[in-house]
Amino acid sequence: MTKKILIIIAIVITGLFFFYKLADMFAPGSYPHAEQYELNYPEEKVIEAINKLKVSDSKLIVPKVTIQGSGQLELNDGKEKETDYWYKFYFYDKEKNEIVFTWTRPEGQNTTTFAFVSINKGLDLGHWNDINDDFGFFENRKIKKHFEETILKKIKENLDNN
Repeated sequence: MTKKILIIIAIVITGLFFFYKLADMFAPGSYPHAEQYELNYPEEKVIEAINKLKVSDSKLIVPKVTIQGSGQLELNDGKEKETDYWYKFYFYDKEKNEIVFTWTRPEGQNTTTFAFVSINKGLDLGHWNDINDDFGFFENRKIKKHFEETILKKIKENLDNN
């Protein structure tokens, strides 16, 4: 009797796990796995704080990049079109030789969502890994903690000091 119950529980847990993975494969939206942080400031102030951070710490500015080893181009912050929802930012982690992709989006007059989306290994584009999707649980936690300490914390300090 207890063996049947254990088998049923194992089947239910396995089924739920596979259902979760299936649903995750069809996650809606442009950046479904992004780690989002809520900042209680208008988007203009957040953008200003990020730009100020990049000016004060030039190591965060992304050098020229290549795409599949050819050409030299710059990754520019900002909106691609005025109708875009996201103001995109790229940071460079010189120690790890990684490009960090983030965006901001207003969530009202005095609240902004700041999202950590993905990391590109090296300065050759096309090696992006999404946060909360492409990394294992412990590695993902470590990466987010590093981001929070090296970038998010400094942005919050800039916001609080203005």
